[in-house]
Amino acid sequence: MHALVSDLALPSGAPMYVMSALETSRELIRHSYYRYEFATVAVTHSLFALEHVLTERLATNEPLHGLIARAANAELIPAAVAAELDRGRLLREGLAQGSRSSAALSPLRALDLVRAVFDAVSLLLRPPSAAETTATHASGPRPAGGLVRLWEEHRRAPFPDDFRGVDLDGVDLVLLDSDTAGLVHRELNGGLDDSGVAGLWDCVTDLERIEPLINEEYCASYFTSLRTMARAVAARHTPAAT
Repeated sequence: MHALVSDLALPSGAPMYVMSALETSRELIRHSYYRYEFATVAVTHSLFALEHVLTERLATNEPLHGLIARAANAELIPAAVAAELDRGRLLREGLAQGSRSSAALSPLRALDLVRAVFDAVSLLLRPPSAAETTATHASGPRPAGGLVRLWEEHRRAPFPDDFRGVDLDGVDLVLLDSDTAGLVHRELNGGLDDSGVAGLWDCVTDLERIEPLINEEYCASYFTSLRTMARAVAARHTPAAT
């Protein structure tokens, strides 16, 4: 979980209220290992910071959906970030109306939505010209390839509920999932160092050991996909045969 949130850096120059709300959101994701619902709470809490910054930057006080739309139309934030922010807003409204539960999101999906808030706040706190330049960069193409597709699919897949807290052959499944996902995320955002590669191979070994022990179809599929993704990363760091 530490690895998953390692790149969520608090924006410099933010008001203390905003810094506090964002830091709390980041720590809620980190501690969702212990309490799954914290992931969803992290998203809703981060929106307090977003709403405060949008109101100040746009010098207007209106509902959050209007503020997000104004910021996107003014090109202060890229459209992709605005779309994620609006998904977070809809989640908050669903919770308030009772149509969504506090276990609605996995930690990985919550991380996406909270990262969008961090990105938006960072852009909104900069001078307009710098914000527009950064927004263009942020909305640019991401690395292509099968690994990115596997990562996108995995982070949207809910962890199998019946296997939360389950230990197979000495391997905690939630911890294995988090460790592997954190290492893949690091690979996609700068690359793994030697210790990260070693840790990834440990995860691959554990995944291959526990996979035959899983007797439930969805859970087996979930961890097979996780192993495929881990091996795809490991292959990047395997020297070519000579």
